[in-house]
Amino acid sequence: MTPLPLWSDTTPARATVGALQWAQRRVSGFDDFANEFGEWVRVASDYGVELLVVPELITCQLLSAEPQRLDAAAALQRLSDHTPAWTALLSALAKRHGLTLVGGTHLTWIDGRPRNVCWVATPDGALQRRDKLHITPSEAGSWAVEGGDARDVAPVDTPLGKVGVQVCYDSEFPELGRAQADAGAWLFAIPYCTDLRGGHLRVRYSAQARAVENQVYVVTAGNVGFCPGVANFDQQYAESAVLTPCDDAISSFAADGVAKAATPNVAQVVVAELDIAALKRARERGSVRNLIDRRPDLYAALRGSA
Repeated sequence: MTPLPLWSDTTPARATVGALQWAQRRVSGFDDFANEFGEWVRVASDYGVELLVVPELITCQLLSAEPQRLDAAAALQRLSDHTPAWTALLSALAKRHGLTLVGGTHLTWIDGRPRNVCWVATPDGALQRRDKLHITPSEAGSWAVEGGDARDVAPVDTPLGKVGVQVCYDSEFPELGRAQADAGAWLFAIPYCTDLRGGHLRVRYSAQARAVENQVYVVTAGNVGFCPGVANFDQQYAESAVLTPCDDAISSFAADGVAKAATPNVAQVVVAELDIAALKRARERGSVRNLIDRRPDLYAALRGSA
């Protein structure tokens, strides 16, 4: 029997979470983008959302305001120019509405390295940074993005407890989710960006697996629509969702593991109230106990013989 991960004493019994399914379109500039984004955050707040996840690469939309399509190097630099305004916007909106914003991702230079960065803003306006860890061939080829470091594995601290950030492709690596669950995360936030339904389903199925094997909740948030004038960012497909473990012994969990799901390819906020205490019950006395019943001693032996 494996000991259960420790929970933060500040983790509440229930929480309302949301996923922003964002419609990409041409914008006239940062103010145009920021005004619409601010309205969507207000909508989420009006629905009682305490933690909102927004999509990966959401700020690539800003490149549509450029007079001509930029190559990868110029696009990365232009997005980096917007970094101070983007982080200030996240901080201000989180503070204004009293919620935690998992700010999707933003391409920018970090200490001289091109990164795909998620900033998480808490209700006090503070920011925590997590870089995407696993970079797809498309990202590496189109943007020359580099993966994050060990520091980016750790969950972020929020008023709702610890939250693991996994950006799109990151969700397809089970060891990351297990490390975050072992570090006390009860929720995985997965901002993603996919152009076709097949890519979306790869993320969705991975996210659902992470929920089951780690007995956590998961929020996925993706882009929809069409963004002209931006290289490698034309069309988008998403069905954002709030996912649960699957266990008929726990009535708070959805039978199919989907607490709420967005209408495909429609801009909206998906909202779900989650019973966090139910995760404890599932881990301790559910019909299956994935965390307690692990046998890491077997895997250690296999690695030792390799």
